[in-house]
Amino acid sequence: MRRRKIRSPDTLVANPERPEVLAYVALGANLGDAQASVLAAIQAIARLPDTRLIASSSLYRTAPFAATGPDFVNAVVAISTRLNVHALLSHLQQLETGAGRRRPYRNAPRTLDLDILLYGDAGIASPTLQVPHPRMGGRAFVLVPLAEIAPDKMSGAELGAVASQEIERLV
Repeated sequence: MRRRKIRSPDTLVANPERPEVLAYVALGANLGDAQASVLAAIQAIARLPDTRLIASSSLYRTAPFAATGPDFVNAVVAISTRLNVHALLSHLQQLETGAGRRRPYRNAPRTLDLDILLYGDAGIASPTLQVPHPRMGGRAFVLVPLAEIAPDKMSGAELGAVASQEIERLV
């Protein structure tokens, strides 16, 4: 029987010859000091291997969407990365775990939530990841901060569709 070596996320870095990909990541938190958690996560994403922070949106406060608990603090960042999409996902999940993220049930309150919204022009459908994020279009807490840093990534109609959702710019 042939044994397959299991790689840790630290070994999931990209080949230096791999071209950089522009990706967008949504951040959210609604437990503890949510604002501090999101700001710390932005800095942690900027320190990921083979990754550069390109832009960061303002922070926004929103009521939970299809969930309960305190209000969320949300943001979106643009990064340039040589990490492949699954390595990026693995690193983001490590950041969530490091921030105390637990998943007791669907849409549970969270200390940190990181979602890959877009990864270049890629369309990805795997058991662990869908890109573009399948539910981003119906959520003001994603579209408003994304529009702030990448207005070309959506239409006015998409923003209009979420205009009735309350969202407050914090900083």
